[in-house]
Amino acid sequence: MPELNKPSLPSTLYTEEYFLSACEGYEEFVESQGDRLSRRLSEAFAYAEVKPGMQVLDVGCGRGEILRHVTKLGARAYGVDYAEVAVHLSREATQNEPMPIGVYRTDAKRLPYPSGTFDRILMFDVVEHLYPWELNAALSDIYRVLKPDGMIVVHTAPNRWYDQYAYPLVRFIRRLQGKEYPANPRALNVAANVEVHVNEQDIRSLRRYLRRAGFRQVRVWLKSPPQHRHENAAFRMSRHVLFNWAPFRWFFEREVFAVGVKRNS
Repeated sequence: MPELNKPSLPSTLYTEEYFLSACEGYEEFVESQGDRLSRRLSEAFAYAEVKPGMQVLDVGCGRGEILRHVTKLGARAYGVDYAEVAVHLSREATQNEPMPIGVYRTDAKRLPYPSGTFDRILMFDVVEHLYPWELNAALSDIYRVLKPDGMIVVHTAPNRWYDQYAYPLVRFIRRLQGKEYPANPRALNVAANVEVHVNEQDIRSLRRYLRRAGFRQVRVWLKSPPQHRHENAAFRMSRHVLFNWAPFRWFFEREVFAVGVKRNS
């Protein structure tokens, strides 16, 4: 089937307002102009283990703060995004960096780089915005431009199993407590996600995508943002069980991380 007949989100959905008031890490970016990363982005970036001299590509570079942190570690940073606003924000955020940073507007499915270029490729909070056919194509091209033994690092949220199985229970309990929780879990906290989240993942589905693209040593795991709630002992015990004991944690933890390595052959 021609690509023209396949679903794809228009890049115009990703406005400056989205990047500066809804997209993960916006508060830290606005406050520090990218000097400080959000907890989620900082944790995902740490898994990349970026070292001096590496070539690092940020797919879906958004505002550009990750690119700045790549160069701080002595690596060469490159960023791509298909939203024109993101390219402008990233170039603006990185214009004063001592090392040149290449930021280009392009589609993740057609990366403008030779095969075997990068040591690391970062894909933070992008997966959920790509329809299944797009994600397969993007991971295939990412695999192509990675060096042998190069690594992809992925972060995506929310965990699909949370939305599908845990959220209805959470919403029921919170509504009993008199709190407003939307019927659509995509609208929780960030209303813009209703339009732009089209392909949430769970630990099994993300592992399948990465293996299908050819990655080996695939590792996928779950985490949750810190909870600073003042609750009674019964709620604290329930939370401990649901977020720490298998199989409950597979449905209640909200963030999905993954790494995969390109075969050395």
